[in-house]
Amino acid sequence: MQIFTINNKTEEKFLRIKTANFDFSKHSKKDIDELIKKMKSSMIKANGIGLSANQIGLDLQLFVAQISDEPLKRGKNNKIILPSSKSMKSYIIFNPKIAKFSKKETIMEEGCLSVPGIYGEVERPEKITLEGYDRYGRKKKIKAEELLARVFQHEIDHLNGILFIDRAKNLHKTEINRNL
Repeated sequence: MQIFTINNKTEEKFLRIKTANFDFSKHSKKDIDELIKKMKSSMIKANGIGLSANQIGLDLQLFVAQISDEPLKRGKNNKIILPSSKSMKSYIIFNPKIAKFSKKETIMEEGCLSVPGIYGEVERPEKITLEGYDRYGRKKKIKAEELLARVFQHEIDHLNGILFIDRAKNLHKTEINRNL
């Protein structure tokens, strides 16, 4: 599945539209499993840590993410060092909503698969409580902080038609090495 980007005006227009609620009664278990498999595969292939359904052209309230449970480690210039894949945990959330935000906010650099080569600083609540549904239509509630909270907020923004560049400051370009 190809990831939609702002480099294509038709795709950007689609990315900026709020997605429709996922109706479990209209999808078989097999279809849901296949959808999740395709989304996770697309995210991993693109070296992402989160992917919303509209980023692959689907008008659905759904995102997948793969994040470590380990605390963040920072290297030179306060840059985040991503943990090893062994400590990664997958999240699949249908019809996500943020039920609670912390008052404390942090600024962190973000990038996006749909905005290739552009990065910027985004201020977001440090902790959130996310509510949604799992692949079986069961309610989920997740308390998240730091990078996990940030990824959830980033993906929910996508599902609401908001791109990180709409919130970011100090935007800058970085060349992408296609050989990686």
